[in-house]
Amino acid sequence: MTTATTGPKAVDPVVLEIVEGTLASVEKEVETAIARTSRSPMIRDAHDFRAGIHDRRLRKLTGRSYSALVHPVARDFPLETMRPGDVFFHNDVYESEGGIGHLPDLCVTVPVFHDSGDGPEVVAFVQAFGHHDDIGGACPGSMPSGATSVYQEGLMVPPIRLWDRGRPNEAALRIMTRNSRMPDSLAADLDAECSACLMGARRLGELFDRYGRATVEDCFDALLDATTETYRREILAKIPDGTYVWEDYAEHDGVDEPRLHTQRITLTKVPDRVIIDFTGTSPQAKGPINHCGDYADGNFLKKWLAPILRNLADTPERMAELDVNEGVVPLIEMRFPPKGTLLTPVFPAPTNARTFVILRLLGVLAGVLAKAVDGRMPADQETIRYTGVHGTDADGNPYLMREVLGGGSGGRHYADGEDTIHVVPDSRNLPTEFTESRFPFVVERLGLAVDSGGAGRYRGGLGYEKHIRMLRDASFMSIADRSILSCWGVKGGRAGRPFQVTIDPGGPDEREMEGLADDEPVRAGEVIRIRTTGGGGWGDPLDRAVESVVRDVAWGKVSREAALSDYGVVVSGPADAPLADHAETERLRARLRAERPSDAPFFDRGPGYAVLSGGAQHAEVDRL
Repeated sequence: MTTATTGPKAVDPVVLEIVEGTLASVEKEVETAIARTSRSPMIRDAHDFRAGIHDRRLRKLTGRSYSALVHPVARDFPLETMRPGDVFFHNDVYESEGGIGHLPDLCVTVPVFHDSGDGPEVVAFVQAFGHHDDIGGACPGSMPSGATSVYQEGLMVPPIRLWDRGRPNEAALRIMTRNSRMPDSLAADLDAECSACLMGARRLGELFDRYGRATVEDCFDALLDATTETYRREILAKIPDGTYVWEDYAEHDGVDEPRLHTQRITLTKVPDRVIIDFTGTSPQAKGPINHCGDYADGNFLKKWLAPILRNLADTPERMAELDVNEGVVPLIEMRFPPKGTLLTPVFPAPTNARTFVILRLLGVLAGVLAKAVDGRMPADQETIRYTGVHGTDADGNPYLMREVLGGGSGGRHYADGEDTIHVVPDSRNLPTEFTESRFPFVVERLGLAVDSGGAGRYRGGLGYEKHIRMLRDASFMSIADRSILSCWGVKGGRAGRPFQVTIDPGGPDEREMEGLADDEPVRAGEVIRIRTTGGGGWGDPLDRAVESVVRDVAWGKVSREAALSDYGVVVSGPADAPLADHAETERLRARLRAERPSDAPFFDRGPGYAVLSGGAQHAEVDRL
């Protein structure tokens, strides 16, 4: 049998392939088990949870899905004190080493054991964390938009031994369920996650039994070394050496009036790595948009941001093949500002809407890379927001319906953006059939939000439009950004449409909602209209193929008015068979080009930026 050398150790290529496949299979099996046995809609139906596999050196081995960190568990419970059947639990943001962003994300960790003759020893970890319905706090769902302290957000649990050698800690479970408005769902979800991770640990233990600890750990090293070398050779080599600066913003924190909360990245590319410096990021917010990113040398953020780098791969197919595991960590150096910023908050700063920061950072990294590579990065997307309703049903029982609605992704240098995608892998909106049978409302429309995607040579993807008619009085809730600012366009592409919620549209009490709301009253019979964000456009919209614009009009993605104003395409003919007037289109496009300013910035932020910037149309960093 020939051997393959990856890094300093030679491993059997067949065994390496088996080990890699087993890791992916175990991770998938754990997630499948959780999905099939959990109870809450957020876990079972929306799939807002993740599993991960880590070695005894706390390195993430799998790349199909992101995960939390094992670091806080190993910090508080030395590996030699762990025993088969143990299950560890935590959700404390400030005790999680950066791996947990807000209290509803509950994390379960199970050690994997192997006996080499001297008794069982920890050789790996199986972990799962997910967004649960409720863990207490000031409002249903444990995400109070006006929180000014983490104490208002729910029950904080530092790492504890939730199961001791196979026996659940009933006292701890009782404390947690007592603090939840949805105790049955919480108990069932935790049981599902613990059982799934214990199953995964047994599966992984069988791999060690089959090949032995030394061989399997050599394969772990080889897998991570291969990732490091692949990213260095195929990805980092595409970034010219130098320093690049860009920034983007969260628009409100739920407490202060809307303003620009800056997240800035100074990216320095040197031959063997990239340096990401967050200096210039705004002070921590009073409200809950802070994220504890500066723990464990930014280990979580490195793996969170690394998928953006994959856009530099030679082809989309190659991009999809690249995993993000611990192998990317040596290639990224992070430099954080002192304590007291959005990324370095001081306890007990609130964090429940930290998605406003960590999702924006994905876009900031994409933007700064776009400056380095002449725009060969996707335009912006903002693909996660929580919307829902809560109240009491016809039987007088309390309920909470909350879902993660996606939005459009940004146009790319080779293709349009995708419609209604979610940044959380495998996540989805709740099925209409399920929600209508369980909650007192009717979904009257669920489709694409016309014209929401930013215009461009390659158009931004479209967001959702959803209409919910309440059958009983209830309260609407929303944790959403991009209700003023838009997803930016790049290299001539236009910004997409922002997030919008209208209650009772066209009715006597029509009102627009802000992105952050806990308990806006909605009366029986009123409609809640939700329109999620469209992705930014890529490239000059006047360069978009006329046939593509006509096709979008035929498909209902672009209106005839937008075809005319945004793309300079004159569309005629019946509604079901639109046609382009090529002569008029050519004349219109020539006129629009002549009227265009010659010094347009590289990025288009949309009209909302001027509202918050004091009238400026773009930021200093928006030019190349």
